Amino acid sequence: MTENNKARRSFRRGNERIAQVAANPAIAEQVEQVREATARTDLVFVQTLAEIRKAGDLTQTDVARAMGVEQAAVSKIERRHDLLLSTLREYLAATGAQHARIVVEKDGVEVSLDLDTFADRP
Repeated sequence: MTENNKARRSFRRGNERIAQVAANPAIAEQVEQVREATARTDLVFVQTLAEIRKAGDLTQTDVARAMGVEQAAVSKIERRHDLLLSTLREYLAATGAQHARIVVEKDGVEVSLDLDTFADRP
């Protein structure tokens, strides 16, 4: 048997090794804990548009300037309970938000709606 054939027989793909290690219940539990902690760290939940603006250290005047409107218009947008999706998209873009989308869960499946589909088209 050649040296090359011996190496091939003893070689194990990384995915196989990962699956073997992950089969260990203690390791699987640790991996799940890390995944949950990472998910919690990556998500920031806000309840108002103003919180999004403030997270970017922006004033209403800053957002108004980016939107091409008066500060009073931004104040109204932040107080409204019912917005057009295009207005929401424009506001989020003015705050510097990237990849703005609405995410819902339906029957255990996450469905994402990209708000850029509501951008004004020339």
